[in-house]
Amino acid sequence: MVLKYNERGHPYEDMDEENKKLQDRVKELNKSLSIALEINDKYQRENKKLKDNVREAEGETSIVKAVGINSPEMRESQTRIKELEDKCREAGRAMIELNVKYETALADLARAKEDHQYDNLVHKKELNERR
Repeated sequence: MVLKYNERGHPYEDMDEENKKLQDRVKELNKSLSIALEINDKYQRENKKLKDNVREAEGETSIVKAVGINSPEMRESQTRIKELEDKCREAGRAMIELNVKYETALADLARAKEDHQYDNLVHKKELNERR
């Protein structure tokens, strides 16, 4: 701020210099605003394009899903999958039955082995007593 003196010798502020500084600041802010508005406009256009692309892709995806689910190939595949699932269940049941039979046979074999070992001990004892 610069003090100047009027014709009577009274000091006063020179508002011309202050106004010039304010006008320069206003110009600077206007340029910044202009740049910000341009950037905002650019991003809004890009955002609109992206939203349009997303909408289009979602539409195409739903069409593909609808066609794919109802197509003869898909129905045939679903039937085949159900058949294979049924066969897997049957095979699982058969495996369980075989495992039960295997465990039973293994237990029977262990008992037979114990019986055989016992019989061998009894026969060995009898032989030793006869001698």
